[in-house]
Amino acid sequence: MTNKVVPEYPHLARDMNLTGAVRLEVVVNANGTVKAIQVKGGSPLLVQSARLALNNWRWEKLDHETAEQIEFNFKP
Repeated sequence: MTNKVVPEYPHLARDMNLTGAVRLEVVVNANGTVKAIQVKGGSPLLVQSARLALNNWRWEKLDHETAEQIEFNFKP
């Protein structure tokens, strides 16, 4: 992992005191960038923030694509 971005806690979720986990599966290109993200679970209010953060992650370059399961936990 070369760059890991922490998702922002959405203001609406904070106002609602919403907590929980967002589970995502990410496909990483050989060049270390995100190719695709699939939501595996979590509140829709938190998913967008998690996706935006994950799109900015960067991995070490490899000679093939990889897939990973990522979980973000949101707490106020």
